[in-house]
Amino acid sequence: MHRLEVPTPHILPFAMGSFDSIGPLSRAAYPHRHTFHEIVYVTSGRGSHVIDMCRWPLDPPHLCFVTPGQIHYWQRARDLHGWVILFDDAFLLAHPGDRELLRGLGERPWLRLDPAAAADIEPVVTGMRREYRQQRPGMVSVLQSYLHILLVRAGRLPGAGGQRPVRYAGQHPGAATDLSRRFAQLLNRSAPAVAGTSVREWAAELGVSVGYLNEAVKSATGRTPGQLIRQSQVLEAKRLLASTELTVGRVAREVGFTDAAYFCRFFRRETGMSPGEFRRDTGRNHHAHRTLSIDHMDGSP
Repeated sequence: MHRLEVPTPHILPFAMGSFDSIGPLSRAAYPHRHTFHEIVYVTSGRGSHVIDMCRWPLDPPHLCFVTPGQIHYWQRARDLHGWVILFDDAFLLAHPGDRELLRGLGERPWLRLDPAAAADIEPVVTGMRREYRQQRPGMVSVLQSYLHILLVRAGRLPGAGGQRPVRYAGQHPGAATDLSRRFAQLLNRSAPAVAGTSVREWAAELGVSVGYLNEAVKSATGRTPGQLIRQSQVLEAKRLLASTELTVGRVAREVGFTDAAYFCRFFRRETGMSPGEFRRDTGRNHHAHRTLSIDHMDGSP
């Protein structure tokens, strides 16, 4: 399982670079999963990219979307060039609807670009590269806007340009993956306060046992349902703290907590800071720049 980490957990994690500057993990030849999103813009190269048991032959230019929990690797890849964009769900705070766009793009992850499509995508990627390299004040909001444009334009592209993956014999998405996807969709579409629902209640909603839901989600994503529920609560709390003037007690209720003090302890445990500290820090970031950098990537398979 690969993870994207930054020096302090409350800063929105984002990284962008070439296959060379990101390093060998950006073109790993062994099956692995991420806890973060990866977008790859391939401009040249040979070989294949295998995503969830489907092999996509390289015929650049391509735009590729790998969502958290998907298993992928590069097969016999040579002369691979292009750009890699890495970020987690917290980076989508400015445009929450982008999570649904990413989910849809993950269903058709390998898009070959015709000249007209490449002309739409290339300037956006170029703009993101320039903004990330220059790291000027307001960089985070500009990168979030560029990412939103990239996802919207990618969502307009028809299918995979007629290209089809080579599915390995005997391999197909299993019931565990389907159940995990259904759980994620329900969690994403539910009212914020529903995120506080217990794993037992979610299992009942999906018609499976708690044990099977835990096993299926852990197998498909590397995380437990409880961890994903807590992540959903933290993300919604961050949105409300950053974009509204609701009291901390009201934010707590909106994300499923009846006890504001318990919510504050939960938020500090998950983010390393109190809700008030997060709100003050977010306010400063609207006017001041902070550099985002990768602390390390855990490359163990």
